[in-house]
Amino acid sequence: CGGAGTAPPLLLPTIHFEEAAMTRPTDSARPDIHTRITRQILAQLEAGVRPWTQPWKASTSVSRPLRHDGTPYNGINVILLWGEAASRGFSRSTWMTFRQALTLGAHVRKGERGATVVYANQVVREETDDTGTSVEQRIPFLKAYTVFNVDQIDGLPERYGEPETIEINPDERIARIDAFFSNCGAEIRHGGGCAYYAPGPDHVQMPPFECFENADAYYSSLGHEMTHWTRHPARLDRDFGRQRFGDPGYAREELVAEIGAAFLCADLGLALEPREDHAAYIASWLQVLKNDTRFIVSAAAHAQKAIDYLRSLQ
Repeated sequence: CGGAGTAPPLLLPTIHFEEAAMTRPTDSARPDIHTRITRQILAQLEAGVRPWTQPWKASTSVSRPLRHDGTPYNGINVILLWGEAASRGFSRSTWMTFRQALTLGAHVRKGERGATVVYANQVVREETDDTGTSVEQRIPFLKAYTVFNVDQIDGLPERYGEPETIEINPDERIARIDAFFSNCGAEIRHGGGCAYYAPGPDHVQMPPFECFENADAYYSSLGHEMTHWTRHPARLDRDFGRQRFGDPGYAREELVAEIGAAFLCADLGLALEPREDHAAYIASWLQVLKNDTRFIVSAAAHAQKAIDYLRSLQ
């Protein structure tokens, strides 16, 4: 499941298959969902791994994680499931609940550990204000449940077999992806040796295509800068209070752009090429996430909104 408004699949308790008979900690003893997610992301960043990066295509195309019905996950769930797939060596992108596998006539192998995903919901409460008037309060929250990768499941129908191989020559421009960025209507200039978005004149600056090692590296860099492009006041008007290079607001926007590029590359079937000039940001991201355990979920939501905006221009 992704952000608010997305209908979740069948809701199950947040337990692992092998833990069904075990005693769970009380709710008061368990950290909240935002803290659990942030701890997972922090551990990966501290190990030098960017969990939103899928730097390979192998024999299959890059994809967002998919639900059992083929619907892509959105927002923070993309990051969570990519991280799980990378750390545990899963080769396929489809995930489903234990019960959904049973419904398909399949079963999760004994001893397999599930992955946690979340969906947004809200509680509606009627309260009385100081004047005695009844006021409706909507309180948002995240709900967690467990899914398993199809690599962990036996007996699935043939349609859940290996995905079709897509061959792309990385040394040539890709017409369909050029068309995607062209349709966005941004001013994209080429020249020099730096990639950046200039908010004042409102243009994206890119080195020439030929300067990149391959097509994926060019398009993933362009996707990063185009995510920045969506922050303009005339578009999504995204502002984290950034005042100078390297401050917390700058780090927050860079994190949104990194995640947005990862989402976009997955949608376009590209491998996200980690940029060496962004390696120095990891320390600032760590600080931001340690100070605000809710921001990684917010950053993923902002990234999702940015990519949805770019897709709306097609």
